[in-house]
Amino acid sequence: MKAIGLIFLILGLIGTFIFGPQALQSSEIYNFLGFYLGMSTSNLTPVIVSVVLLIIGGAITIKTLNQAEQVSTS
Repeated sequence: MKAIGLIFLILGLIGTFIFGPQALQSSEIYNFLGFYLGMSTSNLTPVIVSVVLLIIGGAITIKTLNQAEQVSTS
């Protein structure tokens, strides 16, 4: 489980750093009634999947590290 968690964590980090800036660059900002509104024209699915992988990988890694710590102290 620890290996799977680390793989998800690394893939999530890589995907977030690759797809995140691309999504930010393809957004446009409009001024409407004095408010600035950001409209994204990009596909946000890769960013969402990357962040979900990052969160799941971090949770699995933390959980397995805590379990290993509890076993070693018992």
